[in-house]
Amino acid sequence: MPNISANDLKTKGISAIEAVLANQPEAIISVRGKERFVVMDIEQYHYLRECELESALAQSRADIAAGRFVKESADEHVARLKAVL
Repeated sequence: MPNISANDLKTKGISAIEAVLANQPEAIISVRGKERFVVMDIEQYHYLRECELESALAQSRADIAAGRFVKESADEHVARLKAVL
């Protein structure tokens, strides 16, 4: 993944990000030689969020299929949480 230095960002502004994102879905911003941030266009961000939600849904379905769930009222749930904490 291409890097953009904080100095490039300071001098070139958003055009430094746009130049990298024209060819890559993501870019790393480095500060004093250390990778610190990742920037991406909003479509890539939405795609990654959708993947994250799909993964959570698949995990929940697997837990239900394997019987790893509790069926209880809201009051029972709060009482169970209080007992754990």
